[in-house]
Amino acid sequence: MGNLPLHGATGAEIAGFVPHRPVRPEKSEGGKRFELVSEYEPAGDQPTAIRELVEAARANERDQVLLGVTGSGKTFTMAKVIETLQRPALILAPNKTLAAQLYAEMKSFFPHNAVEYFVSYYDYYQPEAYI
Repeated sequence: MGNLPLHGATGAEIAGFVPHRPVRPEKSEGGKRFELVSEYEPAGDQPTAIRELVEAARANERDQVLLGVTGSGKTFTMAKVIETLQRPALILAPNKTLAAQLYAEMKSFFPHNAVEYFVSYYDYYQPEAYI
């Protein structure tokens, strides 16, 4: 990664600034490999999606989107990407029902790995009457 211009409080450019980006360590020998257990094989658009998501992740692309209709195999595609990259993942869901479904599917795909589930019970919506 090359030098990026950084401007101080006065607006003057600080020469030679290089942002810190830690090097990701290789998986240690004692670590458990992500092993996907499934009868399914990638089909249709899945092989292309898996390949493109993996390539982008290896190129340090931070933001990616996987779109598909209900039942198209998005969760399986994510699991294949996790297995291929051998990197843990944080999966966010917009509601408790989908979070529980994703947890159950990932737990079945990775029965020999840790799959954790957390749901916040924080009520983020407050009508104006309560403010």
